[in-house]
Amino acid sequence: MATLGLGCVRLCTGLMGRRAAPSVRSLRYLCGMTVSQIDEEVAKLLQLKAQLGGDDGKHTFVLKTAKGTRDYNPKQMAIREKVFNTIISCFKRHGAETIDTPVFELKETLTGKYGEDSKLIYDLKDQGGELLSLRYDLTVPFARYLAMNKITNIKRYHIAKVYRRDNPAMTRGRYREFYQCDFDIAGQYDPMIPDAECLKIVYEILSELDLGDFHIKVNDRRILDGMFAVCGVPDEKFRTICSTVDKLDKMPWEDVKNEMVKEKGLSEEVADQIGEYVSMQGGMNLAEKLLQDPKLSQNKQACAGLTDMKQLFSFLQLFQVTDKVVFDLSLARGLDYYTGVIYEAVLCQTLQAPTPAPAEQNGAVSGDEGGVSVGSVAGGGRYDGLVGMFDPKGRKVPCVGVSIGIERIFSIMEQKAELSAEKVRTTETQVLVASAQKNLLEERLKLTAELWNEGIKAEVLYKKNPKLLTQLQHCEETGIPLVAILGEQELKEGVVKLRNVATREEVDVSRAELVEEIKKRTSDS
Repeated sequence: MATLGLGCVRLCTGLMGRRAAPSVRSLRYLCGMTVSQIDEEVAKLLQLKAQLGGDDGKHTFVLKTAKGTRDYNPKQMAIREKVFNTIISCFKRHGAETIDTPVFELKETLTGKYGEDSKLIYDLKDQGGELLSLRYDLTVPFARYLAMNKITNIKRYHIAKVYRRDNPAMTRGRYREFYQCDFDIAGQYDPMIPDAECLKIVYEILSELDLGDFHIKVNDRRILDGMFAVCGVPDEKFRTICSTVDKLDKMPWEDVKNEMVKEKGLSEEVADQIGEYVSMQGGMNLAEKLLQDPKLSQNKQACAGLTDMKQLFSFLQLFQVTDKVVFDLSLARGLDYYTGVIYEAVLCQTLQAPTPAPAEQNGAVSGDEGGVSVGSVAGGGRYDGLVGMFDPKGRKVPCVGVSIGIERIFSIMEQKAELSAEKVRTTETQVLVASAQKNLLEERLKLTAELWNEGIKAEVLYKKNPKLLTQLQHCEETGIPLVAILGEQELKEGVVKLRNVATREEVDVSRAELVEEIKKRTSDS
């Protein structure tokens, strides 16, 4: 009781500050209470402290972004926009249309779809109405959208923010708020044709972004389930063992085996059999070999998955992407809704981590400073049963899709930009309208309006009489390639002096031909 009493003194003093040190009477009162009663009193003291505004009446506010989030400056946004444009261009090249869904869903919509990752869902505070959660991904809202609108065929892409209450690692591109770029094909089609196109899309995007060497791992949930069955895993443990296998890209086999045996309750013999299978990698030849496996060949699910895997690789050969695709039995992907082919794209190199800004460091995890080991940059698979979970009559719509890990890709692109001497433009301005003499503001504004009306991206400095040197320096600093210079002589002759900022070459262009000349000179930039 003496120890408890001393703790009460420190607690009360810490909660209320020096101004409100507890009296002897209040201490005797506290020390005669049960632990639960003390908790109630502590809660009251905390509430009172909040009302008083903290120690000495001062409220300390730290100006920063929330943990796991960040701001993006104009240079970062320019890089980001370039990546988005590359991805969207690829999606459209493959005939996709776009949709949008709410940033929050009914909690019931998201519950039970993500396996062990369900604990990462952000639940919103109950406001006395519907129970809501922030969306965890774009796939479940897409399935809800299909079921609600009774859509059975669509090829769509969706780029939007999602939210996960994860432990953030900012330098590796892991956040609590981040964008996903999803491409999905819904509808009843012949086996593996849409699946192969999704892998082709991943191949095209990663190649075009020039992120370095990569490979795409593929597997099939039916092969995994068949493997678990022949190894002796009980049916009710398939999903939880699948989640453990999914950790093989982050943990050594011994640690994964230890989790299977000590935490999940498998025997060592069963775990060792799983270990033999998940160490296998190959291509179509591995699928053919496993179809002859004494154990797997006796499992109907595994045989169906292996037959489709052979078909998938035959289509991938036609799409000319097999040099980057590997059939990897260790790939599991922990989400519960996958039913068939699954895949994941992984970069093969580690980059030096950029130094985060002070406001971003609050979300970083210690030990991240060594380098950007981004790991998976895209993933997806087939989920034929998800739409049926939302349909009142259980009608299924077969779906397959891929999600591009834009934040991780952006981490690499940002690092490449820092290492490169190339200047990143944050605007698309084609020409600055400048004057060489005083009292020409009206003429500058008039010419700028003419250019805007013709679709030219033009700027003008917001000063009546800016110095010509100041105007030229602005172009050099922001990367504006051309300057349209007005002077008394040019106005008399009906021309504009068009200057190339990089070469400093100048040429007189008539006002009537100025727009076409600007378009011609900036068409390649």
